[in-house]
Amino acid sequence: MSVPERVRALIEPDLAAQGLELFDHEQAGPVQRVTDDQAGGVDMSAIAATTRALSRALDEHDPIAGQYTLEVSSPGLERPLRTPAHWAWAVGRQVSVKTVPNHPAGRRFAGTVTAAGDDSVTLALDEPVGESITLALDDIEKARTTFEWGPAPKPGGPKKKPASPSTPTSKKKVQP
Repeated sequence: MSVPERVRALIEPDLAAQGLELFDHEQAGPVQRVTDDQAGGVDMSAIAATTRALSRALDEHDPIAGQYTLEVSSPGLERPLRTPAHWAWAVGRQVSVKTVPNHPAGRRFAGTVTAAGDDSVTLALDEPVGESITLALDDIEKARTTFEWGPAPKPGGPKKKPASPSTPTSKKKVQP
């Protein structure tokens, strides 16, 4: 069993005991990145409690040889998409995708995930409207969901304020 598999097997039960689910685990050199989630989001007190619990479990079972840094966070509004499970979760959501260099279809895409499998994903593209593309997961360098901030402002912008009452409207004559 690989180090990431051992760590995952160790931390998933601890997260579940706290009412959290493991969104992602990534080993990047000496850094163990654990991203947890729950319905309604994860607050800072949950992150702190999770960090303490996972740190104790990792110290006790010692599944990682050598020194490492543990990072615990929530996935945030714009979530990275790396695994087939992430893509399956993202079906129906807006995403931004960057493919590997020199990909024949192009480098950057934005659209809605319409299908996701174990080795590919299909996007309904924002532009050109009405077109879709299927990409192999191996051809995707980086991807994330995109958060929509709400409707655009109404045309015309804000109304101008009337002149303030202290603005002089007539000139006084000054006598010498």
